[in-house]
Amino acid sequence: MSDAALIDPFSRPISYLRVSVTDRCDFRCTYCMAEQMTFLPKADLLTLEELDRLCSAFVRMGVQKLRVTGGEPLVRKGIVTFFEAMSRHLSSGALKELTLTTNGSQLARFAPELAALGIRRVNVSLDTLDPARFAAITRWGRLPQVLDGIAAAQAAGLRVKINAVALKGFNEDELFPLTDWCAREGHDLTWIEVMPMGDIEPSRLEQYWNLRDLRRSYEGRFTLTDLAERSGGPARYVRIEETGQKVGFITPLTHNFCESCNRVRLTCTGELYLCLGQEDRADLRAPLRASPDDGLLDAAIRAAIARKPKGHDFDYSRTAITGQVTRHMSHTGG
Repeated sequence: MSDAALIDPFSRPISYLRVSVTDRCDFRCTYCMAEQMTFLPKADLLTLEELDRLCSAFVRMGVQKLRVTGGEPLVRKGIVTFFEAMSRHLSSGALKELTLTTNGSQLARFAPELAALGIRRVNVSLDTLDPARFAAITRWGRLPQVLDGIAAAQAAGLRVKINAVALKGFNEDELFPLTDWCAREGHDLTWIEVMPMGDIEPSRLEQYWNLRDLRRSYEGRFTLTDLAERSGGPARYVRIEETGQKVGFITPLTHNFCESCNRVRLTCTGELYLCLGQEDRADLRAPLRASPDDGLLDAAIRAAIARKPKGHDFDYSRTAITGQVTRHMSHTGG
């Protein structure tokens, strides 16, 4: 086994792993999945012990940030035991941050345990503060449940960052109300362009709200200062001088952020996606299960990183979407 750092063909160190622990979710957000989803058989999923072994291999090879995703990660049975296992890497200092992205539906239940295990912040996906709109966009979700979860996270000492997908004709008129609410509650806010992933309705072109236009709306009301800060992910941040709050923009379409990409994504079946916007992947489940030691696994990880692409091909034009990938966002974990 080699503990040498993972470096891709473009000299980018791979220090950030996003791991999906389940493809299942208790919501059916319209930009993420179809209403009638066919989920993976549970037998196809890696066990929590296998996920521990895989993630630990990445930590040993230099991954310092681990984000747990789904689907909705907190619906996976026994998920706290996985966070307990990963927390040992926080204790050793090998892992600098252990965090998760959640829809917030289960946070009221799990927030105290997560905080006790060393998690310091969570990202909560929340696109609207209007209960009727929330029910429409999530299909199965209820806004009060999520707001209760956010309050529980705050009470447990967790920092909350709100991730809002910018959706044309849906939440454009909530730009300032959502921003003001985040300022009052002490939440950072990140806007995300809708990505061309999965075969769903409505079309991506109908949903696409260019974040350049969103930023111009901010500039019409506020003074924005660009920040050099990076959180380990693709967001670019500004400070709103009038409120002091931080707002991020994730813009895979209007601004390709691939030149600094430091991350890969592991699915709950052991597939390693080297780029969110490409179909190329590596099977890590087979080498994981082929041997009780990590020699084959390490070799498979390094072989995969050696073919990480320079960037994605996402693009919207006036009439079509190019670079679209067929898998749903819930499969890869965002």
